[in-house]
Amino acid sequence: MSGTKGHNLLVILGATASGKTRLAVELAGRLGGEIISADSRQVYRGMDIGTGKDLHEYQGIPYHLIDVAPPGHEFNLFQFQRLFLVAFAEISNRGPLPVLVGGSGMYLDCVLRGYRLAEVPEHAGLRRELAPLSMEQLTQRLTRANPKLHNRTDLTQRERLIRAIEIAEFTGEESEPWPDISPLTLGIRWERGALRERITVRLRERMAAGMIEEVERLHASGTSWDQLEFYGLEYRYLARHLKGELSRNDMFQKLNSAIHDFAKKQENWFKRMQSHGTPIHWLDGAGDPLAEALELIGARRH
Repeated sequence: MSGTKGHNLLVILGATASGKTRLAVELAGRLGGEIISADSRQVYRGMDIGTGKDLHEYQGIPYHLIDVAPPGHEFNLFQFQRLFLVAFAEISNRGPLPVLVGGSGMYLDCVLRGYRLAEVPEHAGLRRELAPLSMEQLTQRLTRANPKLHNRTDLTQRERLIRAIEIAEFTGEESEPWPDISPLTLGIRWERGALRERITVRLRERMAAGMIEEVERLHASGTSWDQLEFYGLEYRYLARHLKGELSRNDMFQKLNSAIHDFAKKQENWFKRMQSHGTPIHWLDGAGDPLAEALELIGARRH
């Protein structure tokens, strides 16, 4: 296999607008690699500008796990992990180096820490038992079943809470055997003010590129306002603007602020990954992250 000696997966992570896709593409080109996306929204077809797919940056480098689900579908962690394992095996067997790139912390974590996820069917009897319980009672039951809960958003919606309990209490067979994955994880880090400026500039560029029109098309083709709300960030605020709830200026200001908050959450998630034992080698985004990455990879080949 091409790439890094002693490692069979290169991981590039970073907050939104950090430049991780560009770096991953440059490294994939130098090392003979193919990109696997770890972005929870780039899986959806037709959601291009709002998710920052930036497919023009790939310069012919093959990519995987982008445009694999229709808009309106609720793609989940289990589906991501299953598709990642298929892509990882297929790329590795052909010879190129798999390069996992993204900012969705849970997607990255489920690979790097090897979450053992099982496919859980709906349990009609359990759902009948849970039906009369209050949200508070459901939350207590979930935290009893899964004290190390990864996804706190399951606590905010009744249907997701019930599904989370179903998964947490499932006693079926464990998922398929986990492959031998030896990752080298690189992260791009920016000073907070510089990242905020990059986020704002990028948002203006995406607005100019037709992001409002993209959301109009999605809604016109059958993606409901509620589904757009569920996808969060750009889709949530643009939908509210299109419904007449926010002026264009208010939408921009609120969305820009929300993306800044999201970037902080991403950085906190990466810190938590490190505290849980995932080594991340940080690169200076304001410097020459490509040269720094190649030097680090080269040093690790000896």
